[in-house]
Amino acid sequence: MARQVKRVFTYRFYPTGEQAAELSRTFGCVRLVYNKALEERTRAWYTEQRRLSYVQSSAALTEWKKTGELAFLTEVSSVPLQQALRHLQTAFGNFFAQRAKYPRFKSRKKSRASAEYTRSAFTWREGRLTLAKMADPLDIRWSRPLPQGAEPTTVTVSRDSAGRWFVSLLCEDCITPAPATKNAVGIDAGITSLVTLSTGEKVANPRHERRDRARLARAQRELSRKAKGSANREKARRRVARVHARIADRRRDHLHKLSTRLVRKNQTVVIEDLTVRNLLNNHTLARAISDVSWRHLRSMLEYKCAWYGRELVVVDRFFPSSKLCGACGTVAARMALNVRAWTCDCGAVHDRDINAACTIKAAGLAVSACGAGVRPHGSTPGGQPALKQEPLQREP
Repeated sequence: MARQVKRVFTYRFYPTGEQAAELSRTFGCVRLVYNKALEERTRAWYTEQRRLSYVQSSAALTEWKKTGELAFLTEVSSVPLQQALRHLQTAFGNFFAQRAKYPRFKSRKKSRASAEYTRSAFTWREGRLTLAKMADPLDIRWSRPLPQGAEPTTVTVSRDSAGRWFVSLLCEDCITPAPATKNAVGIDAGITSLVTLSTGEKVANPRHERRDRARLARAQRELSRKAKGSANREKARRRVARVHARIADRRRDHLHKLSTRLVRKNQTVVIEDLTVRNLLNNHTLARAISDVSWRHLRSMLEYKCAWYGRELVVVDRFFPSSKLCGACGTVAARMALNVRAWTCDCGAVHDRDINAACTIKAAGLAVSACGAGVRPHGSTPGGQPALKQEPLQREP
């Protein structure tokens, strides 16, 4: 049965000079309102032990607009400013629920420049999008069509560090689940190979960052030679940002193709619960780990499995997938990272990555069949469960 989900469709667009100026002003006002509201909420807590709500912050925004110092806030659409306060409220909600750290101030140089418009602040007519305070529609490059009959409920306009403009449309979409299959696959993430599958297939690591490393280093050297604050330095910074954007775009495209193939071919997908943040503390492998982007791959598998009616099982990080013999179940002694093949006492010869993928698959199938309480191999440090099943979630 088809299901209704909310999907974001992102397109590149090319604003006119007037539109670019209006959006740049809006980005600045959004950042200012967010930072000022964060400052007020922080001050109220530390000086008065009082929490400010979204309603109180919204009332304060109205008063700010009446002052001579912040009267320019009335020159842009009020909706993105209100959305900034809602985003701040969400950030505090995540903080108090211990899902995130304390909200941070937005930086003009480092933070993403964006503004969110709800339905009252834009016009959608015959496939043409016009934002509030603008006379002409945006010149959007429709790289793929929107779903039949879909209309955006929220529009987010952003500009990346390379100076490219994007518009993201949140729409309702009807997704038909993929045909059922009995196939299951275990996935072992790696660096030499991006992933190794329990079928024996090894997906090569494209090493996007390494392929453009020389170009990136040259652009960074040129940036370091430019005087701070000069126009030439800004041009050099854009060149560095374009190289980073090229790397990120190619990486994202490859991960989308890989995750879609895995979800379409398999009913059950089993992965490891890797703590990428901790792995990045290994300064020898940090650059390579960042390049493979395991977290993005997992995120794609999560929402695509939810969309297409697949089951995603996550094996606990302490499960000894690499050291567990797939033939006899014996756990080998400590195994260095440079050991890519090993022989068990039972005589079985294992490729480290393929064996890990197979044991991950077996553990995941045990969870799928018998529940998350199954322990296919002993206990884990600290008494933590050996396996857990990832709940299916729709894309926000």
